[in-house]
Amino acid sequence: MIRAGRAERVQTLADLAAAIGVSEKTVRNTRPYTAEGFPAPVSSPDAQKLLWDSEQTAAHLAGQPVPALPVDESDEDLLDRHEAAAECGVGVTTWNTYKRDPAVADHLRMVGGVEHWPRQAVRSFRDSRPGRGSAHAGGRPQGSGDLVPRDQILDRVTELLDQDPAVTATTVMDELGIAMTTATAHLATLRGRHITDLLEAHPDLTSLQAAEHLGYPKITHRRALAAADIEQRVRAARPYVQSVIDALAAAGYAEPAQADVTLRDSGALAAAARLLEGAPAPALVWDERFGWRTTPNRRHPMGKDSATRPEGTGIRYLGRTERPAAATVVAALRA
Repeated sequence: MIRAGRAERVQTLADLAAAIGVSEKTVRNTRPYTAEGFPAPVSSPDAQKLLWDSEQTAAHLAGQPVPALPVDESDEDLLDRHEAAAECGVGVTTWNTYKRDPAVADHLRMVGGVEHWPRQAVRSFRDSRPGRGSAHAGGRPQGSGDLVPRDQILDRVTELLDQDPAVTATTVMDELGIAMTTATAHLATLRGRHITDLLEAHPDLTSLQAAEHLGYPKITHRRALAAADIEQRVRAARPYVQSVIDALAAAGYAEPAQADVTLRDSGALAAAARLLEGAPAPALVWDERFGWRTTPNRRHPMGKDSATRPEGTGIRYLGRTERPAAATVVAALRA
């Protein structure tokens, strides 16, 4: 997020390139912002367009200590669409509908070419929605209260799991005021990640042995092991998808972004890359079964999950395999 009073210091990729004294394409190619010690972006982790605080990057580039950003929340903090959605306890798609309401639209601020809204405006809208007080947003138990902001839930569940590996979904639900399904899903996801972390450190272990070593109760093993299997698949696929996204950014077709590999209902891994205005297609989609393809829908690039290879207007496959090289994808897109 952009902390209160710091909007004028926001730096885009083009601004960063100018500050370094190189072309924007060079920054896309070399990605200096990924180097150890480089200030973290102020954009949210899910943002398609990266933004930085120019005071921090200037200090880093000058070899000086990087000043810390304010940590206390302010009503004037500026939230992007992912952060605003989290503040309201809804998904980004729902927020894209909410933002058209005059109570939200009147507070829109474009910073670095990205939509933002003041925290207070988002909260006021959230609390004034007819019949949907914040206490019940996102499927939380009736009367439980807005105990933990949505964007902090996973961190809080992590704390509870670290304190007690055998913590139950009921305890998490009662402690954080979230729905049982949410508590169960988060616990399974986190246990799967921890199992995967342990397997990476000790590849001689089996997944079951890792779960037992971490102290997870037998009743949780089925969900935890299934989540670990998914996590291992996602981690294995992420470097490949990232290589393609990096190549697209280097070619000037996309903004630098972190690869987001997800599991679809069909059980297949998939990822999307939204492209810039003027690119040969609005977006690209990768499906581990079918490879990379163009899509005519930039807003919802993945579309409906299907067991068969998607075809139709605006869809063109880039490469002959499920994992063509990044250079092959870019060349096919350019052609």
